[in-house]
Amino acid sequence: MFSFSPNDPQAFPDEGQLSLDVFREGAELVIRSTVAGVTPKDLDVSVHGDLLTIRGKREFNKDISEDQWYYRECYWGAFSRSVVLPFDVASDQAAASLKNGVLEIRVPIREHGKKLPIQWEG
Repeated sequence: MFSFSPNDPQAFPDEGQLSLDVFREGAELVIRSTVAGVTPKDLDVSVHGDLLTIRGKREFNKDISEDQWYYRECYWGAFSRSVVLPFDVASDQAAASLKNGVLEIRVPIREHGKKLPIQWEG
């Protein structure tokens, strides 16, 4: 059995991190992530310049005694993920949808769509 409770603040001291897929589809960047158990009201998606940030929370709403657990692999609680986008995008035209537990964000690449180089230090 496990020795922590999903409602215990010590169970997950930091925010969970989302896994993302980022790819180009025509003139748009598409960002996808699985966010099962989350509703749009539980999500905050923002794009500032070339930085996309997704924040949210999965609520664990059942009171299950410790001796009733067999496996605990799902993350419950706050999560976030920020990623630098590889192209100059029109963040004011970004759109998001949530279907069947999959979050999809589409952001148009600016007309000149230049790839943004990464600056290396040292």
